Amino acid sequence: MTEKVKTPRVSVIIPCYNTAQYVAEAVGSAFAQTYSDYEVVIVNDDSPDTVELELALTPWWDKIVYVKTENCGLAGARNNGIRAAKGELIALLDSDDIWEPNYLEVQVRKLDENPSADVVYPRTLIFGDGPGSGTRSRASRGEVTFISLIQEACSVCVSVLARREALERVGLFDSSFRSCEDFDMWLRCVKSGSRIIYHDQVLVRYRRRKDSLSSDPVWMRGHAAKVLMKMRDTVQMTPEERDVLEATLRRFEGERLFHEGKRAFEAGDIPTAIDRLQQSNSRWGGVRTRMILFLLRTMPGLTRAAYVWKSRIAKDDAAGHVGSR
Repeated sequence: MTEKVKTPRVSVIIPCYNTAQYVAEAVGSAFAQTYSDYEVVIVNDDSPDTVELELALTPWWDKIVYVKTENCGLAGARNNGIRAAKGELIALLDSDDIWEPNYLEVQVRKLDENPSADVVYPRTLIFGDGPGSGTRSRASRGEVTFISLIQEACSVCVSVLARREALERVGLFDSSFRSCEDFDMWLRCVKSGSRIIYHDQVLVRYRRRKDSLSSDPVWMRGHAAKVLMKMRDTVQMTPEERDVLEATLRRFEGERLFHEGKRAFEAGDIPTAIDRLQQSNSRWGGVRTRMILFLLRTMPGLTRAAYVWKSRIAKDDAAGHVGSR
C-alpha cells in the first residue's frame, strides 16, 4: 500500500532574480523556522546568475521545490510559485530578505485566531545599504481599507501570510506591473471582500539596496500612480474612495516630478529642474517646493553651490563616522 504524503499547510514562495549573493540567507531563515508544517518553493525567474543561484541552494537541494521559468518579473514569478505550491496558506519571502525564526509560528497563529482574516502582515526592520537602514517600517494605523491603503495609513509589508483562496480569487498578482504589484494586489483583495490584519511584532528583515528599483523614488511613485490609474478604471468605488484616489494620484505624480526635479538639479540641469518643480507644484504644491523654485529662479548658481557644499560636508561626516567605528 502506497504511503500517503502529507500536504504541507504553508507554502513559502521565494522568487529569485539576480540575488544569488543573498539567497542563502533568505532560504536559511525559511528553514530555521520554529513552525514545521511547510514547504519551500524556489522560483528561478530565468535569472542571469543561475549557476551561482543553484550553487547557493546546494545545502537545501533535496528539501526545496525548485521551479525554473522564462523571465516574467517578480509578480509573474510569485504567481508561478503559487501555482506550484500545495499549501492552503501562502507565505511570501523575497530572496534578499530574512525572516525571524518565529515568523511562521506567529503569522499562522494570527490567522488561526482571526478566521475572518485572509492576509496578515508584521512590522519589518530595514537593513542594508539603502535609505532607512536600521529603522523599523512605519506602523499601520486603523483598519486596513481601500482608503487607508491608498492614503498609506496602512502599508502592507510584502512578506505576508495569506490564504491561498484569497489570492486566487483576485487572479493572483498582475504580471503587467514591474513594481508596486503588491500594492495593486492588496487593493484588489480588500475590494473583493478580503480582510487584511497586522501586528507590531518585527518578524522580517527587509533589505534595502542602493541599486534596487525600490530605492528609486521616481520609479516607485510612477508605478504607484499606475496602480491607482488601474483602480480608477477597473474597480467600483464610493464617491469618497474616488475623491481620495484622485487626491492621492495627484500627490504621487507631484512627488515623482519633485524627485525628477531634484535629480536634474543635482546633475546641474537647472532649466529641467525648474520645469519639473513647476509641474510638481501644480499637482502637489507646498512651501518647500515654492521656496526651492524661488531660489532656482533668482540665484541658481549660488543655490547649486550651497547644495554641493552641504552634500560634501554630509558625505565627509558620514565617512568620519564609519572610520571611527
